[in-house]
Amino acid sequence: MKFRPLHDRVVVRRIEGEEKTKGGIIIPDTAKEKPQEGEVVAVGPGARDEAGRVNALDVKAGDRVLFGKWSGTEVKIDGQDLLIMKESDIMGVVAA
Repeated sequence: MKFRPLHDRVVVRRIEGEEKTKGGIIIPDTAKEKPQEGEVVAVGPGARDEAGRVNALDVKAGDRVLFGKWSGTEVKIDGQDLLIMKESDIMGVVAA
């Protein structure tokens, strides 16, 4: 990817939800909610504190994360639909 986020921003690719319910009913695209889980694609260097030091981010590329339903800004980079959000919009990392 030819994009590097700045400061405490993170680039996330949404992980698509299930196509069917547990009972086998297929969910149409119009009824699906936007997934709130994604994979971190790239991270910025970190935010600066008042003393000018850069504080590294807690997430790294490859982490699976949960974020708010309306978090981030949707962008299209290299033909991929991605989200750019601040690290503070991420609620947590999903353990493997």
